[in-house]
Amino acid sequence: MLFLLAAHAGFALVLPWWQRRLGRAVWLVAALVPLAAVVWAGTRAPRVLDGGEYRESLSWAPSLGLTVELRLDTLALLMLWIVAGVGALVLLYCRYYVEHDAGRLAATLLAFAGAMTGLVLADNLFVLYVFWELTTVASFLLIAERGEAAEQRRAARQALLVTTGGGLVMLLGFIMLGQAAGTYSVAGILAEPPRGTAVSVAVVLVLIGAFAKSAQMPLHGWLPAAMVAPTPVSAYLHAAAMVKAGVYLVARLAPALADVPPWRPLVLVVGLVTLVLAAWRALRATDLKMLLAYGTVSELGMLTALLGAGTRTAALAGTVMLLAHAAFKSALFLSVGILDHTTGTRDIRELSGLGRRMPVLCAVATVAVASMAGLPPLLGYLGKEAAVEAFLHGTELGGHLWLTAALLLGSLLTVAYGARFVQGAFGGPPGDVAARAHRPAPGFVAPVAVLSAATLVLGMWYAGTAALTTPYADAYPPGPHGPYELSLWHGFTAVFGLSMLSILLGVLLHLVRGDRWRLPRLPDVQRAFDRAVAAVDRLAVVLTGHTQVGSLPVYMTVLLTVMVAVPGAALVAAAPSPGSPQWWWSPSEPFLAVVVLTAAAAVVVTRYRLTGVLLSGAVGYGVGVIFLVRGAPDLALTQFLVETMTLVVVVLVLRRMPARFDPGRTLTRTRAVRVVAAGAIGVLVTCLSLVASSARTGPAISAEYVPRTPETGAHNIVNAIIVDFRALDTLGEISVILVAAVGVASLVRVGGPGAVRDTGDRVGRPFPTAHWDEPVETWLPGARERPGGERSVLLEVATRLLFPSILLLSVYLLFSGHYGPGGGFSGGLVAGQAFVLRYLVGGRADLGAAVRVRASVIVGSGLMLATVVGLLPLALGGVPLESTVVTLHPPVLGTLEFATSLFFDIGVYLLVVGVTLRLLSAVGVSLDTPRAETDDDDDDDDADDDRTGEGDGTGNRDRHKEGGRR
Repeated sequence: MLFLLAAHAGFALVLPWWQRRLGRAVWLVAALVPLAAVVWAGTRAPRVLDGGEYRESLSWAPSLGLTVELRLDTLALLMLWIVAGVGALVLLYCRYYVEHDAGRLAATLLAFAGAMTGLVLADNLFVLYVFWELTTVASFLLIAERGEAAEQRRAARQALLVTTGGGLVMLLGFIMLGQAAGTYSVAGILAEPPRGTAVSVAVVLVLIGAFAKSAQMPLHGWLPAAMVAPTPVSAYLHAAAMVKAGVYLVARLAPALADVPPWRPLVLVVGLVTLVLAAWRALRATDLKMLLAYGTVSELGMLTALLGAGTRTAALAGTVMLLAHAAFKSALFLSVGILDHTTGTRDIRELSGLGRRMPVLCAVATVAVASMAGLPPLLGYLGKEAAVEAFLHGTELGGHLWLTAALLLGSLLTVAYGARFVQGAFGGPPGDVAARAHRPAPGFVAPVAVLSAATLVLGMWYAGTAALTTPYADAYPPGPHGPYELSLWHGFTAVFGLSMLSILLGVLLHLVRGDRWRLPRLPDVQRAFDRAVAAVDRLAVVLTGHTQVGSLPVYMTVLLTVMVAVPGAALVAAAPSPGSPQWWWSPSEPFLAVVVLTAAAAVVVTRYRLTGVLLSGAVGYGVGVIFLVRGAPDLALTQFLVETMTLVVVVLVLRRMPARFDPGRTLTRTRAVRVVAAGAIGVLVTCLSLVASSARTGPAISAEYVPRTPETGAHNIVNAIIVDFRALDTLGEISVILVAAVGVASLVRVGGPGAVRDTGDRVGRPFPTAHWDEPVETWLPGARERPGGERSVLLEVATRLLFPSILLLSVYLLFSGHYGPGGGFSGGLVAGQAFVLRYLVGGRADLGAAVRVRASVIVGSGLMLATVVGLLPLALGGVPLESTVVTLHPPVLGTLEFATSLFFDIGVYLLVVGVTLRLLSAVGVSLDTPRAETDDDDDDDDADDDRTGEGDGTGNRDRHKEGGRR
């Protein structure tokens, strides 16, 4: 099962590149993956249908319960065949339907198929939720496509908001359910169902998520809106797969939770109301896809009611209808796609006479409609008969007469809009649209024919259908009249009579109504959603206008006050003991503390920006010395390097700012509030640190680090923790660094006045560089970027001489980190400072001459290397991020021993270097750009006066009055 998920993910990643060589054949390659899933499931079917199951698990952190658990049972087998079988046919259909962007669409459809496969196989509530949300993300991408059309963006956003909101509510229900059951295993919950008030609340929350995913009223509006997506997407997501996720969840949990008080009333009322109202709404539709969309909502309501009813006959009817609906509704959506592709319209008011023009398509679509209407001997008839039997004779449900009436009303409306579909799409005399329509290729119609034929074959071969669907239904006790069996003929029973009556009334309704009746308009959920979104937008504007005042001190004061009020109040209320902390380990620590506190206090009172930055650096360096005294040279080295890098970057920023701080006209009471807030947060952090360090009751995990360090082949415990014991943390941290760097670079590039703009000479590389065949007239290629008065020949010469040495030092720190102070992060920082120094003395052009590789390539290579090294042990039968000590005996070097985690550290090194270059490429404007070129000429003039001491400082106050653009 794990290999199925890996195959979907792997093929989804490479399909966009393969499309360039394969062309339309990329769809055939993509279809191989779900076809393989169908074949694999077929090989496991005999054991599963005999009551067995298959289990697989991937242990990430078993002691923490982080395990990916997968299980193939009868219900998962049925859903897997639906997801993979229909998915393969849709991908083959796309070969004729999709003309542009085939690689991207094929990859996204395959990724969605993989997410659905994981969802139906998941045996853990949290794993199920992860795949649940992955289907939501994939659905958003498929609906929005490239986001070029406003209507598609709007529909994708609506689907994302509704399904994600329902998913978050469902997650809370999962947590409550798992806590009540004592396990998050689905099999464990089914084996020993929990009970209690918490379970009742959890049931409501879980059902809300299922209703949102399966478009149950009043949460159904996103599905009709999603019809702007391409027809293959609608056929797969909104007929066979994604919308079935909520129904599948109801079917999965119903054996354990159907007897919980809120469950049965909720699924029956919501499901049957959706069945009737959505079918009524389908009768008003003139767009064929919209008609099918509301028909899908209606049938999902019936599936929800059947699979959630909690009886054997209803469960049997639900599984049969689940299979039938996937076949006939996918066939109908694909038929509409062919009509739209060949005629350019889906409006039934414009289509006429296509039945004669496309007889084969008309025939297979009619078979699908007949199955949807419940005509024998089709699969839909088997499901409909069982559904009527379940509600008519299901005494366990209570009030079964109204259930039967609602089911029959929905059925006759289904017959009516099914007849409307056939008449509107293929009926009538030949018109202009039919005359200009071309007949579709046989391969275009073949997937539709296969799906329609499946409804006929499975209906006539009801024994095989029963073998597939009955094992799930047998989890419920048999009904009062014994277990119901699937059959095409049970005799002239009341069920048969009511079923035929619904068909006749539905046909009669279509014939009598025609297009002459104007049905009453139901409440428009889409309009309600649009109004709700508009109201939220207006509220956001009002709140933003009152809270986002453009003052960073105000924001910080509010945040710090909340921090002090909430955790501080809890800390005071609990009144924990801070223990007996040791104030210092070395006599030098009090002196260092005084230095740090003095520098911090001086930062508050200084009036010059550069002085403040240097004093802040002094605070950081002082803390680094404290780390060194405490016996943490690795941490001290990192602190020194980070402080140095920060100082350089901030000084670069200060070149664009006035030399002095602008105190403005801050009131005394405002300053007092800020002082109190700052002091209170300092006291709070100190108290929290003391309390947290003395509140430990269990043994510290770090106690095992020292004795296990030799297992990593390391002598430096800090580096062993970073790249081995807690490598997952490191991988997450470097990913965050990358995301932050990309965000900063994007803000700098698109920001306001003075923002960096890409020009033609910067396309494809991070910096403009000198060509090797061009004569170099200066010592450094970019030296002309610096004004003559700011150039230092000594610094330029020293930089050119020290640059290789600094890089060599960074490599030394990288390789020595496993045995002494250093590592990938420290080495990357040293290398980054070498490139920063090169930039300072030579500008962007000289740095471009030193770095011939794009920064994005370096960053991506680093993250990919770290990820591959972390996942490689999994392919070799180990656990992720596991390291191995390798010993080699080369002929000249002798014995060479290293740990595989070294390559993980190299990935960290490359990422840090790449991030530094990425930031320099974003902010790397020419060093001699005059300030007059920006929009803040007056500001800079005032700043110059302040630097020379000749101004009176009024410029800053004038700028503050003009709006404080900075």
